[in-house]
Amino acid sequence: MPRFEYIALDARGAESRGIIEATDQNEVVSQLRGSGYFPTSVEVEGMGSKQGKKAKTVKTIAPSTMGEKKGIVLFQRTKVKSKTLMIFTRQLATLIDAGLPLLKGLAVLAKQERDPVLKNAINSMADSVQGGSTFSESMGQHPKIFNRLYVSMVKAGEIGGVLELVLTRLAEFQEKAQKIKNKVKSAMTYPVVVLVIAMIITFFLLTFIVPKFATIFTDMLGDGAKLPGLTLWVMGVSNFLQHMWFPPHLWITLAGVILIWAGWWALNNTEAGKSGFDRFKLKMPIFGDILRKGAISRFSRTLGTLVTSGVPILQALNITKETAGNVVLADAIAGVHDAVKEGESIVAPLEACGVFPPMVISMVDVGEETGQLPEMLLKIAEVYDDEVDNAVESLTSLLEPVMIVVLAVIVGTIVIALFLPLIEIIKRMNDKGGPQI
Repeated sequence: MPRFEYIALDARGAESRGIIEATDQNEVVSQLRGSGYFPTSVEVEGMGSKQGKKAKTVKTIAPSTMGEKKGIVLFQRTKVKSKTLMIFTRQLATLIDAGLPLLKGLAVLAKQERDPVLKNAINSMADSVQGGSTFSESMGQHPKIFNRLYVSMVKAGEIGGVLELVLTRLAEFQEKAQKIKNKVKSAMTYPVVVLVIAMIITFFLLTFIVPKFATIFTDMLGDGAKLPGLTLWVMGVSNFLQHMWFPPHLWITLAGVILIWAGWWALNNTEAGKSGFDRFKLKMPIFGDILRKGAISRFSRTLGTLVTSGVPILQALNITKETAGNVVLADAIAGVHDAVKEGESIVAPLEACGVFPPMVISMVDVGEETGQLPEMLLKIAEVYDDEVDNAVESLTSLLEPVMIVVLAVIVGTIVIALFLPLIEIIKRMNDKGGPQI
């Protein structure tokens, strides 16, 4: 078998040289990239005077042990942001739709991609496709970047010969999901900022202002003076915050945090706990309605997009179940899967879970009877996307005055607690013949 001399860069940019046995140069490049190296030169052993001299002193590295030279990289990122993946999908769909071959399109996107994780994945996929693998198979080698929904839709597009159409649908799916996500984030920005400001103000008042008043009360009323209950409570909280960083308050705080976290972890890692918490989320006032509508929209759009793209219904239901994001909804989808497998209607399991409103059940029923279920699911998704938008806007307008009232109540409680003893001080001064107020 021929031997090839290579020059490659590792993930940190350090140059590495060696000799590999392979059938051709493409196999050498694939082996190097598969091991995390970036080849800059691959030549047959002995070709060129300079390389011939260097080949006598370089160390031969077997492909199976090549990854050992990389060393251990801590906290290496393996995922890609959803926005970055969305842009890649849209660009690839545009290039293929314009008539560019898949390999050429991947090469173009690899050159301009700034995210190193996605760039490496694109290069790896290009090598796999060039080596005879399908595009969906090459994507399946990167599950942390391309989920089952993505891979299944691409596979269906390859089988049907409509890869560019499927990629366009994927890009639209990701764009709409990102749009909803951004709206929710922007809606929560204001209340989070107000909450943080309220916490900072409260912490400042309790740790700096209240202790000064406590000293005044002690000096003017004496140690044995009976203070109002609200004042004693506020002073107790203040005292705890001042000393919470020191034993024994520190141990009490840490123990409380650990117990809460352990209880939450234990509950969230049981099926009953997950199911109960997900049901609670869907029934929460205000937020539960948004979560419910978002779950219905995600279910409808995912299943509709998969079936429209040519993915078999049973496989589409399994994928939708994995991306449901809610145990209650996932159980309902599992019931739908079993019903379809037995040749029954999908309406009964959806109705039994209690998540879907009657309108959705009716639309699904009509779509199933008319043979237009995918189209009906996508219409449901569009309707509930608008519902989520309206709910988020309503939540924003509702949270603004609520957060202001909460901040006013917190600060007002502290102020009242401090002024109640002042009234007693003023009374004592008047009784002693002090200045009349």
